[in-house]
Amino acid sequence: MDYFKYSGNELFCEEVPVRDLAGKFGTPLYVYSKRTVLEHFEKTKKAFAPLDPLVCFSVKANSSLAILKALKAAGSGFDAVSGGEIFRILKAGGEGNDIVFAGVGKTEQEIRAALSARIRMFNVESGAELARIDGIAGSMGAKAPVAIRVNPDVDPHTHRYITTGKRENKFGLDVVAASAMARGMGDFSNLRLMGFHMHIGSQITRVEPFVRSIEKMLALIADLRAAGVSVEWLNIGGGFGIIYTDKDKPPAIDDYAKAIVPLLKNRGLRLALEPGRFIVGNAGILLTRVQYVKETAEKLFIVVDAAMNDLIRPSLYEAYHRIEKVEIVEGEEPGSIPADIVGPICESGDFLGKDRYLPGIRGGDLLAVFGAGAYGFSMSSNYNSRPRPAEIVVDGSAFSVARKRETYEDLVRGE
Repeated sequence: MDYFKYSGNELFCEEVPVRDLAGKFGTPLYVYSKRTVLEHFEKTKKAFAPLDPLVCFSVKANSSLAILKALKAAGSGFDAVSGGEIFRILKAGGEGNDIVFAGVGKTEQEIRAALSARIRMFNVESGAELARIDGIAGSMGAKAPVAIRVNPDVDPHTHRYITTGKRENKFGLDVVAASAMARGMGDFSNLRLMGFHMHIGSQITRVEPFVRSIEKMLALIADLRAAGVSVEWLNIGGGFGIIYTDKDKPPAIDDYAKAIVPLLKNRGLRLALEPGRFIVGNAGILLTRVQYVKETAEKLFIVVDAAMNDLIRPSLYEAYHRIEKVEIVEGEEPGSIPADIVGPICESGDFLGKDRYLPGIRGGDLLAVFGAGAYGFSMSSNYNSRPRPAEIVVDGSAFSVARKRETYEDLVRGE
């Protein structure tokens, strides 16, 4: 469910025509629906309510301060994977107790900052990291709360670049190593074991991988409890899939919960979740304006002003994003020739969509790239010395600038 709808042949974000936003703020332009963000967050909380979860929004999906502030006000926690993300969370009004800190390569500086902020827990990925956190916590007179990340070796059946729970991936420890680490926690006087963490991937469109992973985690926890190891938390990560195409049929969040909640009920565990894409993915679009229509002997190219530096998912993940005209002409039929929607960057991999049948495209037309709320702006860059787009948040009939468009001066700031 999202709040990007056509009314009178024109695309609206909530109650605002997106054509007006493009006219006022230019293109490329990210537009977010606040109502969509908050509804998806509330749906997640409601679906898992029997377990009273700590829902930690995955900041890497969309780190806009405006989005983080809105989620904080709604009661969200946060999943951070860098010191910069922790800084953003605190800047947006978040508190240390809202934060779980993951990532395989935490630096000494990041660990110190996290301890100073009194985060809820570190998700620890290796023995070397555990020893580093212990040493730093000791030097600061602190007791660091840690959860051990387990790699359950379950295939989530998603893109190979966003699979994180298989044996060959860089994340976490296998079950045997995680068990040994938990049993040896007494060797670390500056750490407190909170529980375990898993995250098997992103854009997972089946329930079974979650079920199999959680069953492995529960077996591990039962074994450790029998040996006298206290385990309070289980963080099952995120990765719930969303709809990008008509062919995508991910389970509803209620369906994920129906399979997961019975497994965890009455286990004496506190539950944490780390959804990102599910909350913001369909809450954002990227607006782009057609510059040229170029027909060759081989192809029809629609050249737009957005590029892979603005939205890299199609190039990096071979991801499909629905692309539509913002203003529909009555009776206009889809084109008979498949077209590639490409950007101005000097790379053959610079495209937003391939082999699309769009009706009557002309220079100056405005297009909307859907499903761009997650891993859109947060993965953008200045490649080809291109200023990054502005971000706009719509709230009913009102809208505000979440981030100004970069200028050429911004490109050389600090040089």
